[in-house]
Amino acid sequence: MKPIADVPGGATVLDKRLASLDDATRALAQTPDFGKPTKLRRVLEQLRRVLLQPGGAAGVQARAQALEEAGLFLGTDWASPEILVPSFVGPGLHSGDADTVVMEATSELRMLAVARGEYVHPTMSAEDAHEFLSQVLAMNLELLFTPPSEAERTRQGRTAQLIRDLFRHVAEEIGYDSVLDKLVDEIWRILRQRPIQVDQVKSLLTRIAVYRGDPDVDLGTSSGNGIDRLVTSLFGTTEACREDPGLEVFRSRLEAMDTGGLQYEASGFARAMHDTGLVSSYHAELLQFLRHESDYLIAEALGLSDTGKNCLLRYRDLVHRLIEVAVTPQTAQCIYGLALLLDRGILYEPPVVPALWRQIALELAPVAHERLAEAFGTEPGPEARLLAGVLSMLGQPLGIGQGDNPTCQSARALSMWAYNDPDYLLQMVVWAARDDEIIMHFEGQPISSQESLSGVATAMPIDLDPVSLLVVPHLDRIYAEMGRRCAGRPGDPHRWVNPEFHGWWAARGFHINVDVETGNLIDLDDFLRTFHAGYHPSYNGGQPLIHPQPAGVAVTDSAARYVGWHAITILRVAPDPQDVMRVYFYNPNNDSGQDWGDGVVVGTAGNGERFGEASLPFDQFASRLYIFHVDPLERGEPEKVPAADVERIIGYIQRSWGADRLPAGGLQAADGP
Repeated sequence: MKPIADVPGGATVLDKRLASLDDATRALAQTPDFGKPTKLRRVLEQLRRVLLQPGGAAGVQARAQALEEAGLFLGTDWASPEILVPSFVGPGLHSGDADTVVMEATSELRMLAVARGEYVHPTMSAEDAHEFLSQVLAMNLELLFTPPSEAERTRQGRTAQLIRDLFRHVAEEIGYDSVLDKLVDEIWRILRQRPIQVDQVKSLLTRIAVYRGDPDVDLGTSSGNGIDRLVTSLFGTTEACREDPGLEVFRSRLEAMDTGGLQYEASGFARAMHDTGLVSSYHAELLQFLRHESDYLIAEALGLSDTGKNCLLRYRDLVHRLIEVAVTPQTAQCIYGLALLLDRGILYEPPVVPALWRQIALELAPVAHERLAEAFGTEPGPEARLLAGVLSMLGQPLGIGQGDNPTCQSARALSMWAYNDPDYLLQMVVWAARDDEIIMHFEGQPISSQESLSGVATAMPIDLDPVSLLVVPHLDRIYAEMGRRCAGRPGDPHRWVNPEFHGWWAARGFHINVDVETGNLIDLDDFLRTFHAGYHPSYNGGQPLIHPQPAGVAVTDSAARYVGWHAITILRVAPDPQDVMRVYFYNPNNDSGQDWGDGVVVGTAGNGERFGEASLPFDQFASRLYIFHVDPLERGEPEKVPAADVERIIGYIQRSWGADRLPAGGLQAADGP
């Protein structure tokens, strides 16, 4: 688009606004650091005015270095581009705060200047900047190809179009070719963690399929290697649905098939499901059809192991009924949960089968019915939605996410019960869904979720799976009430709350390395040696972890700065394929693959992780640990832990979340072997 001229032959509106921006930038540069906030308002206003003009993005890109050197980003995370996270850019640009949008947009244009070699940045290479922008574009495809929605226009006004102009400028500068490749990598990274909630991934794949079929959308010539594998897992999984013909046509094709054809379809859907963790709506239609054919074909369609096949044959009536009630095109994802549930063999635990029959017949309380209908709609009904959610949770206990809610303790409890005590989880679901009340006991005294005060979450969560949607609000209030009943006791309340809240298998030995009163680090040497003696096979007699154990970590950002406390579950400790001892753990955060700074990058695949597990080398995990439980009667050999190992972990702590928590005199490992 050409800049708009003010008068014929005169300076354009853009030229005038760029001149005003240059004046404001010079004034900011000439002001000492302590006075820069007083000059910042003028710069931000001029930036907004420039970015609203055609060609404005290119003008800001050309001035990116001058703006940064003047101090535009001083005192913000944008001042360190090497620690910025691509997934945070979209929310920043959609912020209701105009200044945040302008800062985010200017930061992207700075990245573009670096990527194009126009700005040699001291902490960001051109290759890293290009990679960053490719990921940003991939995660926000709708900003490239769709106009602002009515809601966006109402909320953001002209800024909504500013954001799209910015993205088009960035895409034209760096090219579309790498965008889909980055997107494919990101989707696979998420799917390898096997989350229960994959609606966002499915929505993204749907949009990609539409864009690729639109002749007016240019995605580049080489982009999207491997995307077919993901798209076809949803829309063209097998020969009978290759061209995405719709469910009615697909059903008619199934009716015309012989056993060999049906087996080919069944095995094709099973392969795609276990390969990607995604389930097609056509798979649901196939499974309903196969209920009237043979159990052998059902086992093929589920991709069952020998254990799963035995469970299917032993509890045939139950499995058929679960499929009949829970499996619909809208809830097809629960098929993956059902397959894994059968493969886990948990139907052989005596209480589980009758508990599932009870769940099938469960009548929901009006409030539960309303909440499910509000979140997921009425097709299928809330009862079917909840049953589908139960199948997913029992099959994927490590795929439970807390959503955008401060309820990691409750999500961890649900995961632990689904993993370790499935019939107890089923009882919790009944209490929450049927009675709208959960009663737990704390040191012998009952706590009702209806009588408890507010929980940790200040608002009712909505971005959760069906089971969490109903159960988490109750658990959150009970957890908070248990904490309130510990008021006045010395030390951290998790010492008493964790075993009562999660279950008897949470060990009663409790260790913390932070003084609750001061926030300072305490007893680090003893803390780390005890952790080794309880969990490291070299110092605990080679004893594998029997029950998953609650633990607390100090989460840090990619610059190793403290972010907050977080609840996780330690699942196992074992050597990885490179023979590095690692801690494998469950993180209720929606994405476990995080960079915690100082070289501490949480792995989710490639290091021996099972689906849903996160992992870190033992010493790096210990460096972010602040609470753990251990059996006090199983002491291990803490004295044999080398002092050098303890010292190395303390170094990680000192360089990250412990930097401003050091007691007078600093920290040092005790003498050891």
